[in-house]
Amino acid sequence: MSDLRFFRTDRIAALAGALALFVAGAAQAADIARGKEKADQVCAACHGKDGNTPIDPTYPRLAGQHDDYLRHALLAYQSEQRKNPIMGAQAKQLSRADIDNLAAYYASLPGQLSHQR
Repeated sequence: MSDLRFFRTDRIAALAGALALFVAGAAQAADIARGKEKADQVCAACHGKDGNTPIDPTYPRLAGQHDDYLRHALLAYQSEQRKNPIMGAQAKQLSRADIDNLAAYYASLPGQLSHQR
């Protein structure tokens, strides 16, 4: 019986390793340069060219944000799980590659704290 349990553990570990490699490969597939191009076209007018200077203080600073958070947020706007007429309209025009590239681009930038302690 212990041999069977070891075999299952081995398979689970192998599958987890393969999944980790797949996820890492997907993250590397994002193109930061294309993300910058799209950000300049779509995002900079409101969030600032550097991602740190939004035109309205209630708009988020995107620079330095975690790429998985940005990806999740844009997908939520796109599917209307997150409600905002401006961001919903912007996100619906983006492809999945655009979203991955934007997330990678903004995550690559140095962020600024929105407040100091």
